Formats: sequence, structure tokens, C-alpha cells
Amino acid sequence: MTPAPDAAATPWRVGVLFSQTGVTSGVERSQLGATLLAIDEINAAGGVLGRQIEAVVYDPASIPRQYGQLAARLIEEDGVRLIFGCYMSSARKAVLPVVEALRGLLFYPTLYEGFEYSRHCVYTGAAPNQNSIQLAKYLLGTYGNRFLLVGSNYVFPYESNRIMTDFVTQSNGRVLDELYIPLEPKAGDIDKVIARIAKTAPDVIFSTVVGAGTASLYRAYHAAGFDPAKMPIASLTTSEAEIALMGAEAAAGHITAAPFFETMTTPAARRFVAAFKARNGADAPVTAAAEAAYFQVHLALRALARSGSDAPDDILTELRDAEFDAPQGRVRIDGETNHTWLWPRVGRVDARGRFQIVWNPGTRVKPDPYCVVQSLDDWSADGLAVTPV
Repeated sequence: MTPAPDAAATPWRVGVLFSQTGVTSGVERSQLGATLLAIDEINAAGGVLGRQIEAVVYDPASIPRQYGQLAARLIEEDGVRLIFGCYMSSARKAVLPVVEALRGLLFYPTLYEGFEYSRHCVYTGAAPNQNSIQLAKYLLGTYGNRFLLVGSNYVFPYESNRIMTDFVTQSNGRVLDELYIPLEPKAGDIDKVIARIAKTAPDVIFSTVVGAGTASLYRAYHAAGFDPAKMPIASLTTSEAEIALMGAEAAAGHITAAPFFETMTTPAARRFVAAFKARNGADAPVTAAAEAAYFQVHLALRALARSGSDAPDDILTELRDAEFDAPQGRVRIDGETNHTWLWPRVGRVDARGRFQIVWNPGTRVKPDPYCVVQSLDDWSADGLAVTPV
């Protein structure tokens, strides 16, 4: 008779669903690297309650339906209850019905369009009031109020462009046009966008293009001779990973809003960036999505340590209003919405392809995923001291 395994020696299994191939693999590889870094740190410190963490990792290849299929496999075949993963909203929406039906829990570390709640999901990326409001306020005050919107053809860009339109019209601005291109655009798709930029001459191009198409857009903009000092591309989705693909020359002068940038100089940020690069390579880009992927693992597994169980209900109980000193600053899970209090910032790419922070509101912002407050001058903060960059 085979003896039962020693529970103290049996690892806790967690699922990891980030694409290592496909259209969004650049940024998702950064999320994967950060997730595994956090797990390595926890295991090196003795694991959780004397048990190591075992990551069961799959590559969904940037195909939404495969995220759902692999989430089911993780729960039903691999015995996983907690899943860390997804970048695109279409991937998240493929996983949510699975974790809801099979009683799992998804930790989602990516900015998104808001207007969603699931008891089976913890959202650690920015909601629209934690990046779109701040980006709009900076752009309208710095460049002007004539916007051209361009995005990839799926749910996040449609909803993000709708929200940005609201902010522009609040300021008596005008949206000149709204264009969508395939997730894997051809040269002709990009050419149409460039022609429209030339014809409308906006003050700002707001881009919600994601993945490999981002580099194509910025390179074509640069080749057309446009001046980012007068007419920048501003984005929520252009991170250090996309800049690594397009090169510094094409990226210089353009703008992104995010809670974290690789160039932040706080001790916590420097420690995280150094550890990330030591594990994943000196040239590996460190993105805001990676930072969220990192801190959500620490939050989740601290909750596991307190509850002694990886049952989603037990984890959620311990996560309610839980805080963690993340690289961006001290974050907190909002118990009412399962979203996270975060620190918005706006960065502009310098000539070396590195973000320099041009606006830091210096306050932690309460998540408002349903955009109940849609004013450029009003977002909920909790009065924490300004965090230097």
C-alpha cells in the first residue's frame, strides 16, 4: 500500500496563463517573467506554510479561446484553483466563464476598459479612472483638444475610445475620427491610418493598438516625418515591451499613462527592476503589466498563508482591503469591487527609448471600474503621502 503524501511536502499548485508566442507575446512574456520571479522569491523564503509553490505554465499563443480551454485544463486536470494570467480583454472574457463555473479564481494584471465585476476575478491592472482620466488631463492641458483615435479591432479599444471621447468632449474638444485595424495589421492597414493623420492633423493621436501592430504604427508615423513634440501618439498600451520591438528612434517623444515605469527611482522600484533583469535578462523590458503580475502573486500568496487554504472564497476573504508595498507604491485591494487602488503616472519616451515621468499626481487612486465619476478634475484618492518617482 502506497502511503499518502505528506501534506507539508506537497506543493501548492497555481496556474499561469501568459502567451509566449503570438501577437501580444512581447508584453505577456514580461508578465510571465514577473509572475515566476515572485514565485521564486516566495519559494526562496520557505514557501507558504512550509510548502513550495509549483507553477503550472501554459502558452495560450495569444488566441482567446485557448485561454479558456487551458483554464479548464488547469482546474479540472491539474488541480489548480488560483490562475494568474491574461493580457487582452478578449482572453480574460474567455477565462471568466470557466473560473466562474469551475470555482476557480483569476488574477488579472492588465489595464482594461472597466465596466466589469466577477467574484471570481481580482483585477490588479488599472481601471479607466486610474489611467485614462490622468492621460486625458495631461494631453488636453499640454497639446490641445483635437484628437484622432486609433485602436485594434476588439473590445478594449472600443470601450477605451468611448471613455476618452467623453473626456475630450467635456473639454469642448473634438474627436476628428475613430479608426480600427486588425490585431495583426498589414502594411495597407497602417498606411490608411497614416494618411488619415496627415489629412486631419490632430493635436493628439490616442492609440489603443496592442501587440505587434504597435511597432508598425509608430515606425510608420516616424517614417512619415510627423513631429511628436507637436502631435504625439498617446497610449495606455504602449509599454517598454513595445518600445523594445520598435526601437528608440520610433518611440521617442510619445506618451503613455501607467502606474509603473521601468525608470522609476524609488528603492522598491529599483529592487524589482534589478531582480527582474537578473532573472529574465539584462535587456528584458519591465512593464506596468509585469509589475502588476508581480505584486498580485505576493498578495494572493500572503492571503493563502493567512487562510491556510487555496479555496477562492477563503482567499477573497483574506484579500479584502489587503495591502502590499508594490514597486509602484503601496497598493490595496478594494473589497467592494475586487479592483486595486493604484498610483497613476504619465511618462514620455526619451531619445534612448526610456520613459521619463512628466506628470506624477502623487496620490493613490481608488478604482472606479464603472466610471461613476467621469470628471477630469475629480478622482478619489486616500491622502497617502506623495510617492517620489
